[in-house]
Amino acid sequence: MPESKATAEKRSLFRLIGDLPSLLITQVRNELEKLKGEVVSKLKSLGIGAGLLVAALVFLFFALCVLIATAILGIATVLPAWLAALIVGVALLLITGILAAVGVSQLKRGIPPAPTETIESVKKDVRTIQGTEE
Repeated sequence: MPESKATAEKRSLFRLIGDLPSLLITQVRNELEKLKGEVVSKLKSLGIGAGLLVAALVFLFFALCVLIATAILGIATVLPAWLAALIVGVALLLITGILAAVGVSQLKRGIPPAPTETIESVKKDVRTIQGTEE
């Protein structure tokens, strides 16, 4: 007995519904593989970039050392070498002290890292909604 078109459509619809879980699992796996590849690619680029920045900082350190030596030698043309080195050393210590003081001040401003202003604002909004605003 020949199948009717409606029976064939029902069977294909039931087959599609039955295939749906495996199709979803395949789709999720494909998306996870794509995500994994993208993350690995980005982490690789991040690692290379960080390595190049570290190399640049090393060269910057040596360049600053050369410039400091140049300053000492330049001042040593007018003053004794020991005094030139002392002047440059004291200047570097002053710069370090100023930078450290500003850094500590900024750290204190950021502690604790909780968004206290936002928390207070949300608490105020909740009190206003509850009708207990002072």
